[in-house]
Amino acid sequence: MTPSDRDSHEPGDESPSHDHEHGNDHVHHNNGQDANRVTATSSNQADVAQFSVPEMDCPSCAGKVENSVQKLDGITAVDPQVTTGTLSVSYEESRTAPGEIAERVKKAGYTVESGVGETTEKFTVPEMDCPSCAGKVENALDELDGVTTYQTQPTTGKVVVTYDQSHVSADGITRAIEGTGYDVTETTASGEADGDALAETESVWRSTRAIKSWISGGFTLLGLLFEFVLSGLNSELLAAGSVAFSTADFLFLVAVVTGGQEIIRGGYYSLRNRNFDIDLLMSLAIIGAVTVSLGFGEGLYMEAALLAFLFSVAQLLERYSMDKARNSLQELMDLSPDEATVVRDGEEVTVPVDDVRVGDVVRVKPGEKIPMDGEVVDGESAVNQAPITGESVPVDKTGGDEVYAGTINEEGYLEVQVTSEAGDNTLSRIIEMVEDAQGNKTEREQFVERFAGYYTPAVVAFAVLVTIGTPYLLGTAWEQSIVYGLTLLVLACPCAFVISTPVSVVSGITSGAKNGVLIKGGSHLEAMGDVDALAVDKTGTLTKGELAVTNVVALNGNTEEDVLRCARGLESRSEHPIGEAIVEHAAENDLGKRSVDTFESVTGKGVRADLDGETHYAGKPGFFEELGFDLTHVHAVTDGGVVTQTSQQLCERNGCLDLLENTIPDLQSEGKTVILVGTEDELEGAIAVADEIRPEARSAVARLHDLGVEHVVMLTGDNERTARAIADEVGVDEFRAELLPDEKVESIRDLDETYNGIAMVGDGVNDAPALATASVGIAMGAAGTDTALETADIALMSDDLSRLPYLYELSHDANGIIRQNIWVSLAAKAALALAVPFGLVPIWVAVLIGDAGMTLGVTGNAMRLSQITPVED
Repeated sequence: MTPSDRDSHEPGDESPSHDHEHGNDHVHHNNGQDANRVTATSSNQADVAQFSVPEMDCPSCAGKVENSVQKLDGITAVDPQVTTGTLSVSYEESRTAPGEIAERVKKAGYTVESGVGETTEKFTVPEMDCPSCAGKVENALDELDGVTTYQTQPTTGKVVVTYDQSHVSADGITRAIEGTGYDVTETTASGEADGDALAETESVWRSTRAIKSWISGGFTLLGLLFEFVLSGLNSELLAAGSVAFSTADFLFLVAVVTGGQEIIRGGYYSLRNRNFDIDLLMSLAIIGAVTVSLGFGEGLYMEAALLAFLFSVAQLLERYSMDKARNSLQELMDLSPDEATVVRDGEEVTVPVDDVRVGDVVRVKPGEKIPMDGEVVDGESAVNQAPITGESVPVDKTGGDEVYAGTINEEGYLEVQVTSEAGDNTLSRIIEMVEDAQGNKTEREQFVERFAGYYTPAVVAFAVLVTIGTPYLLGTAWEQSIVYGLTLLVLACPCAFVISTPVSVVSGITSGAKNGVLIKGGSHLEAMGDVDALAVDKTGTLTKGELAVTNVVALNGNTEEDVLRCARGLESRSEHPIGEAIVEHAAENDLGKRSVDTFESVTGKGVRADLDGETHYAGKPGFFEELGFDLTHVHAVTDGGVVTQTSQQLCERNGCLDLLENTIPDLQSEGKTVILVGTEDELEGAIAVADEIRPEARSAVARLHDLGVEHVVMLTGDNERTARAIADEVGVDEFRAELLPDEKVESIRDLDETYNGIAMVGDGVNDAPALATASVGIAMGAAGTDTALETADIALMSDDLSRLPYLYELSHDANGIIRQNIWVSLAAKAALALAVPFGLVPIWVAVLIGDAGMTLGVTGNAMRLSQITPVED
């Protein structure tokens, strides 16, 4: 879209500043200033540029470079460091620039290499909201010396530029972008904004462009009224010679002047930046229609007016539809509050979140958003984590628990010690990754961009042929053939076709982020929707990754409470995870403690201790075999293999025969570890411990099958018995047990050969090789985990497996919508273009349907992705 009228923009001080520490080689200060004075000037009033000058390797070299640079105005300090071959220069940006400094170094006879001064900045360009706009900006950046890479993001109105400060400054890049006709409202170099890049949906229809469009529409309507309703009056006026052309023509010309200003302006910038886009094509069409009318009396004023008005409206509609896509990202940004209540010197102080530092304690009242990532140090509350993790139920938080910026304190009062700064918290990383995800283009998007490069020249050539050929081939009047040519020029720009994929990707990625699924790029969204198989790690993914007591069996007149109380005493001094699970379970049930004495851990078997003066044991069944519990005919499978348990007469007397014959084997077949509790003469009971299966695991696997995933396989390093039990419980199609990390990688490769793409779900750290090998690597429970957020292709922010089928459905539907958008927009353009030479497509239809209609259509279709939500169990 061409930019709307604004006050002339004066770029501020937008060059990046870098901290500078003087070296010990050769320092020169201007105007007799002392070192302290220069340091203050450099840090507070001047910018600092660094240059790599490897040939400057002696004091003599440094002197020549310094003298050359000092000839420039605005230099406040020069610091040549011969030991490292680097040059640091403090300068006033209003008087000189890094590029000029580099030229002075070259004039001294030394080569300036890139690298030291390379930096990356983000420029906010709200009016760059279509591929055509982005093309102008890209052409302008291509002309700048020192720009290494750039990435235009029309769906968010951002341009990310990596450049060498020794050749170009942030201000120079700003001027280049504004030279394409679009204002830069904010840069990360300056940190100052004079407009909101994402929240302009409300203002589109009240902008200067909109006002001019409505005026142009009014004059066009009046012109049509005089043309068709009051045509007799026009004829009388023309006959009387009172007007050179009809009143309708005059009204149409006013409509062209009013509505065509921005179009012609955009076309000028397109021509200036050698970008053959819709603005240039529409400008040529309008100017061509008016020129033909004035020069040849062909009367195409009405067509020119319709083009100016309808295209202006089309651009407004396009901006409105793009703002709807941008607002989905703005909703993420709005999650974080602007201020925080911090405790300083014992008093509450309200400060901007940017001023909160790591270690500060912030107070959060009920109903308020938590402003920063941190750890609860005081208070208890239920926190709504849906904005970050997508969890539908608030999570209870007490002392020591982690909380995230943007989540909502539902009930109680909390004091939170900040663990990360505002720009480095979980929410900030999510927003940054969602923005950057646009740079990861899908295969379909790359195809569309390649195709668009051929489409426009082909249609323009077709327009020329139609204009010249239809009078001879179809007997069309020249006036009408020109209209056909202008209509084809309108259809020559594939705006809707090109925007169809990125707007769908942005909609899908932001929808996922709002539901606790972080997708790191469009290619991963596309790949996830195409996978036929899914590999899932067991521990921490299908299971909770934490041992818990699942069964308690009491014997010989003891109650379950007696068994747990005894086991708690025995395991209270143990550091084994099984013992910790038993102690925690007993504590949760408020069971009392028994007096413990002479504790002893028997490695690999169990523990022995005196409880209230009597020796007790807790351990695996094999441990009790050594105590004389020897049952013939009974076999219990333990983690150590098959162990025969006998002393049939003793166990018959104690009533434990059924336990060993049936109960223990049944529990072990379910993948549980059985711990026996008793004395030397009597078994008191048994406790089963297991890594609990997530309650949503079975329904998640079933839903994946329903959505079309052909094969779900569980990969685990656990033993086959446990793996089989878990696999049967959750309903996976296959399991592979006792796998080392490299064997998991081989399994992924094997599955990838059998199926058309495979996704791997793991914890993002232990399963890193397998995650990297799979078509898509998905990290489980990544909220607050830097490693998982950085390494995974997709991250499920919570430990909720229901997000997995949601992710597949979102990705699969996104692929379908992208295909629909591409082929429908292309087919519509092609059909309209082929119908033009036969007089079936008026020029207003080409504008409203071929341009505005298709843009609205593909955007609206893409927005359907935001309606997909996880299915809660």
